[in-house]
Order: sequence, then structure tokens, then C-alpha cells
Amino acid sequence: MSTLDTFAITQKWPAAHPDRLQLYSLPTPNGVKVSIMLEETGLPYEPHLVSFDTHDQMSPAFLSLNPNNKIPAILDPNGPDGRPLALWESGAILVYLAGRTGRFLPDDAAGKYETLQWLMFQMGGVGPMFGQLGFFHKFAGKDYEDKRPRDRYVNESKRLLKVLNERMESRAWLMGDAYTIADIATWPWVRNLVGFYGAGEIVGFADFPNLKRVLEAFEQRPAVQRGLKIPARN
Repeated sequence: MSTLDTFAITQKWPAAHPDRLQLYSLPTPNGVKVSIMLEETGLPYEPHLVSFDTHDQMSPAFLSLNPNNKIPAILDPNGPDGRPLALWESGAILVYLAGRTGRFLPDDAAGKYETLQWLMFQMGGVGPMFGQLGFFHKFAGKDYEDKRPRDRYVNESKRLLKVLNERMESRAWLMGDAYTIADIATWPWVRNLVGFYGAGEIVGFADFPNLKRVLEAFEQRPAVQRGLKIPARN
């Protein structure tokens, strides 16, 4: 019996390679943060699709790993002290994988905490605000005559984009020349805002040339191109 067999989630998503890190996810902005990180690091892993269409995220098997019923989640058979580690929340997973591989998080204390600052900026601001704007702009928001909820998120998204645009002035990445987990967390959300949500015009994305430049550089990375498609949709 492998060390992973004791985890209920493996009954719904059996591990073909139990020696590898198991990824339970969907190619959404939060989901691809982890698949991109794994592709960038080259750490062996096995992806499993958590389908929202069939409410996999609400299944007892998934909830046994993540009681918050959100993707992504991981199960690492080679966790700290050689024991399996179950982990959820995309930001926490990025920090863990950076520590696990020694990549994409600066070694010096100041650089580390500044990177985590920008990671938290994405987790607490960019992701939630862009997600709400997407809801009101592309989905159910069109059913509301009152546009104040939509406009609230439009204005906040513009503010966040301005912060990012000013940060990227004369910078290749959020931390300068160093590509970090802060970038891996942030740019999938910017991409989703102007792509999938189609909100580029309403937030005035053309007014933020630094973001367009960095987003294009991000999308050109081979690991990003692979990670954006993982797990593959059925």
C-alpha cells in the first residue's frame, strides 16, 4: 500500500504515480498558478481534473482534502520530514513549492518578504476584485439594471491595475529582473480579466502599457504555455 492510499481523495482520483506530487485542479486563474509553478520547477507531478460541471469540488473525496471546496489542492507524498502533506490555497501552495524546490522566492530576507507582499496583493486584491468584475461584466451581472455593483468592481480593478502598471515601470517582473511566485500568481489573473472576462475595454487596459508588455512576456514562457492547459479538460 502506498502512503497516499490512506487519503480518501485517492479513491476518487487514483494515483497512477503515487511517488509524485498529486495536483487536483482546473485550468482557472487560481488553478494554473500551481500547474505553471510545477512546470517551471520541473517537479514531477500527476494532475487530476476537478470538474465543476459535475460538482467534483463538492464531493466527499475532495472535501476530505480541502474543506473549503476550492481548487487547487495538492497532496505531496514527499512532504516535510518525509511524510505526505495535503495543502490547499494557491498562495500557500506556491510558497510551499518555492521552499520545496528552492526556486522563485528570493533567499535574502528582504527580497523574500517583498515578494510575499506582492503575492498577498494578488491574493487579497487582484484575484477577488477581478473575479467579481468578471461575474458582473460577463455573467449574471447583465441581469441587474443597477450597475453600481459592477461599477464598484470596475473602479477597484482600475485602481489595482494602476498600482501594478506603476510597479512595472522599467521592471521586467514584479521583483525586477527576478521572476517569482508573485508573477506566477498575478499574471494569470490579468490575462483572465482581459481575455476570458473580456473586460479590457471597460477597465481601460490600453492605458496600462507596462501591463500589456509584461503579460506578453509571461505568455511567451514555455512553462506558462504548458501550465495554462493543465489539467486538460475532458
